[in-house]
Amino acid sequence: MSPWPEVLNAALLFLCCSMYFGTGWSMGLFSFPIRPQITVDNYYLLFVPEVTAATKFFTWMTIVMMASAAAMVRTEWGTPLLVVPIIVLVAVTAATGLTVIKILPLNARMSAGIKDPTELEQILDEWEALNWVRIGLWSVQWAAMIVWFIAKARVGAAV
Repeated sequence: MSPWPEVLNAALLFLCCSMYFGTGWSMGLFSFPIRPQITVDNYYLLFVPEVTAATKFFTWMTIVMMASAAAMVRTEWGTPLLVVPIIVLVAVTAATGLTVIKILPLNARMSAGIKDPTELEQILDEWEALNWVRIGLWSVQWAAMIVWFIAKARVGAAV
């Protein structure tokens, strides 16, 4: 049986994990440091359109990730590498739950318009803290997939 369907599925899952990983670390390294310059007068343009577009894109990508990880569970069933798609599924589920329960309500509040600087500061503080947790979860997903590729390369799997 050809290894290519398994490899292509893993590559798709790794691509999705990499999208989250890169988006998260980009926020952490480049967007969070400019927080002191964000005000009630400029936050909407800096935040709302980008987050709205990202939410739409990542909603669909998360569905693809879940399906891809589930397929990977099937192909790795009975092997030590079964842990990889399980870790990815758990981290995706946790990040999605965090997003839906905690982060999306903050996004909605910012989309509705904030005029009070103190309220904006509190919401941005909470949003940034929650996103650091999410960045951690996205990093776990990415690291799990790297482990899979390294393990396959070490046993001489056709890649």
